Amino acid sequence: MNNYVKFFRDTSPYINMHRGKTFVLALPGESLHSDNFGHIIHDIALLNNLGIKIVLVHGAKPQIEAKLDQCNIKAEFCKNTRITNTETMSCVKEAVGSTTIAIEALLSMGMPNSPMQGARLRVISGNFITAKPVGIRNGIDFHHTGEVRRIDRAGIKRQLDDGAVVLLAPLGYSPTGEAFNLTCEDVATQAAITLEAEKLICFCGEQGVSDGKGKLVRTIDMVDVRHWLDQVKENMRLHSALRAGFDACLNDVPRSHLISYAEDGALLQELFTREGSGTLLSHHGGETIRQATIDDVGGVLELITPLEESGALMKRSRELLETEISRFYVVAHPEGMIIACAALYPFVGTKSGELACVVTHPDFHKRGLAARLLETLEQKAKDELGLNQMFVLTTQAAHWFQEQGFNESPLEELPAEKAALYNWQRNSKILLKKL
Repeated sequence: MNNYVKFFRDTSPYINMHRGKTFVLALPGESLHSDNFGHIIHDIALLNNLGIKIVLVHGAKPQIEAKLDQCNIKAEFCKNTRITNTETMSCVKEAVGSTTIAIEALLSMGMPNSPMQGARLRVISGNFITAKPVGIRNGIDFHHTGEVRRIDRAGIKRQLDDGAVVLLAPLGYSPTGEAFNLTCEDVATQAAITLEAEKLICFCGEQGVSDGKGKLVRTIDMVDVRHWLDQVKENMRLHSALRAGFDACLNDVPRSHLISYAEDGALLQELFTREGSGTLLSHHGGETIRQATIDDVGGVLELITPLEESGALMKRSRELLETEISRFYVVAHPEGMIIACAALYPFVGTKSGELACVVTHPDFHKRGLAARLLETLEQKAKDELGLNQMFVLTTQAAHWFQEQGFNESPLEELPAEKAALYNWQRNSKILLKKL
């Protein structure tokens, strides 16, 4: 009896701390095959009953692989990213749909003499995710493989405030009615950021990150995460989970956790005990937008070089960048690192301006930095330069620019001197926005 009394007294501060908070839980498809999966479902029901708002994101990689094998379709990957052609997408839809139904069924249980007795969970899933295509990279068309473009914050929050568990699948939809295959980690990370969740909890096959001696690393300082990412790069699932937690914390999610889906009670132990059960990451940050100076050339080069090498951007020499640096605006991290940039080249005679080199450091994607830079440059174009339109040439980011109010336009809409330099081999899309 004394042990029960002590348990409730020890956990009550955590119960009070977590009540009313939003937690995003990322469960990879492998977890559904674990003998412990039923216990995880029971623990999720318990968290909901304690007043914690739960968004559950599931993966389906092994389920997709099984469906592809069943249909005698060869899985294709490029740099660990699935190439989802039309035939593969059909299998993805079936596998993801079956997985979603299986999880909903488990969350709907109310068996007497079980942890689910009287739970009466309401599980809501739907088209909460707007996606965009990965596109063509290094000449490879990824077809229906996509990335999260937007999360329906208002729609999800309404369901959470009404006491429901929101279940998100690794599928997203475009405004044109297309479906895209996403990763569990991308969906979970963007959901945590958009919903301003208190925690992102990523389940993986391991207890968390371990050092060279196999000892669990219980906390990782954010400045050391890149070291640990390098250490676990051979373990793709653990690497993906750590990367997701890192990205979430960089984007103002207070804490991220890595825990085991195979260990009974790992979720409860991580949330309601001092020692926890896995690996914890936490971070806070802020940044400022300013005009670039000559001292920023190195930082801008670090940002744009990977995209130049991939063919997403035209190459600029250091000498050229030094002469054009006054055209750039940058986002500077409090520690001095340049984490985003964009440039505006005016064609005053036609009252047009070219937007170029809109780049965000991969660690800070989905933070809205590019949109903030665009707003700054639009204001400069109108108020200081007297321009009435902006245009951009892009091979991979057309969806994003359209979301910002740009419209696809013919070559004839460009200033004559720019149109004369159009590179037909790159075949960039031309998008224009009236100011």
